[in-house]
Amino acid sequence: MTADWDKQANKMGRSARRKQAARENPGPSPLRGISAFGMVGWSVAVPTVGGAFLGLWLDRTHPQGFSWTIALILGGMAIGALLAWVWIDREQGE
Repeated sequence: MTADWDKQANKMGRSARRKQAARENPGPSPLRGISAFGMVGWSVAVPTVGGAFLGLWLDRTHPQGFSWTIALILGGMAIGALLAWVWIDREQGE
């Protein structure tokens, strides 16, 4: 009878330790992945759109032999990709 009580007590102790560990380290939230997609999207979209608007304005005010709009869209995409890369790298380090 005492052996049964000991087994039951050990089983309850292991269960309590697992529950405590799960409470202390819940793991990644599914919403975190969705927020990562949003952050990466915005970090690329904002500089790209900003570059497009600045390029349109420069094309009207200071015309050149090349298109400011295309150049600044590409520049905005490059900056946005760099920002997204840095953000993802920082998030993976946590």
